[in-house]
Amino acid sequence: VARLATLSEFCIPFVKPGGYFISYKAGDCKEECEEAKNAIKLLGGKLISAKEMYLPDTEIARTFVMIRKEKHTPEKYPRGQGKRLKQPL
Repeated sequence: VARLATLSEFCIPFVKPGGYFISYKAGDCKEECEEAKNAIKLLGGKLISAKEMYLPDTEIARTFVMIRKEKHTPEKYPRGQGKRLKQPL
């Protein structure tokens, strides 16, 4: 439904430090993970892993991206909808 940087801004602020945000992404998302690293860091998280799996009896790939929250997220996040679109993290 959204790029990983945007999903991270929606979700990481609501995870307790020490907790995890796991995103379910379609296909190979290595480039998207790389693009989101700065946003994840700004939000207090750390990219732990991206595990690709295939749906049973198919060749359809899905990736589970595991992000661990290491510190509190600054109070200004998540930003309003207009800011997220005009100025992505």
